[in-house]
Amino acid sequence: MNILITGCNGQLGNEMQLLQREHTAHRYFNTDVAELDITDQDAIETFVEENQIDGIVNCAAYTAVDKAEANEELCQRLNAEAPAYLAHAMGRRGGWMIQISTDYVFDGTNCTPYTEDEDTCPNSVYGKTKLVGELNVQKLCQQSMIIRTAWLYSTFGNNFVKTMLRLGRERSELGVIFDQIGTPTYARDLAVAIFAAIEQGIKPGVYHFSNEGVISWYDFTKAIHRLAGINGCHVRPLHTAEYPTPAARPHYSVLDKTKIKEAYALEIPYWEESLRECVEQLIKES
Repeated sequence: MNILITGCNGQLGNEMQLLQREHTAHRYFNTDVAELDITDQDAIETFVEENQIDGIVNCAAYTAVDKAEANEELCQRLNAEAPAYLAHAMGRRGGWMIQISTDYVFDGTNCTPYTEDEDTCPNSVYGKTKLVGELNVQKLCQQSMIIRTAWLYSTFGNNFVKTMLRLGRERSELGVIFDQIGTPTYARDLAVAIFAAIEQGIKPGVYHFSNEGVISWYDFTKAIHRLAGINGCHVRPLHTAEYPTPAARPHYSVLDKTKIKEAYALEIPYWEESLRECVEQLIKES
């Protein structure tokens, strides 16, 4: 198969490129905006036809959650319209598509893990545009998978883990939210799941994926510092109200992963095991 990967310079896109070395059965076209502008429908149609694309993994998105509140038009173009263009192109060819989505499609008022069939209720521009993107993909490409994830981090790009490592080394004290609960996701583990779907066959529908376990941002930060051997920074727990942001965050965004585990016989690592792997790699690279 010829497979298009969009957003290849992002966290997940970079992990997808690394794992392609182990998955050589197909041909991959790794693109970012310089190679393919996914907000240009004509460019997508031309690229897909010229390269005879059989499937698309859309890792591209506008993910600056707070900036999205003031940049709704751009967020809409990247998160809602662009996935529609990609899905339309694949629908015409009878191909498949994997769209990466987010826990922000929920408002975070649950107290038990969210399943795929629960009602969505986004309360931010980011969440609303990502939900529209999901619906567009499902409407325009019958062979499509939506994979919602949360708290994504990796050794690439900017993310919470790298920020906490830097601040932990720079500061003697740090305040971190303790009343928002979820599960971190190592982008490498998500990439492994995506390759499982590609190689075992696309099973259309909505799926949830994160690492196993449940934690707060505060506890996550404590673990990051512990694994990195950072001892000189006192981490204080903060209420959400003490750290106001333009976009509302889900207070509870734990995702139930039963569906994807059963569909693809996945063994998903515990969050701390994956965090240790990432932190060790970052220390090695520093």
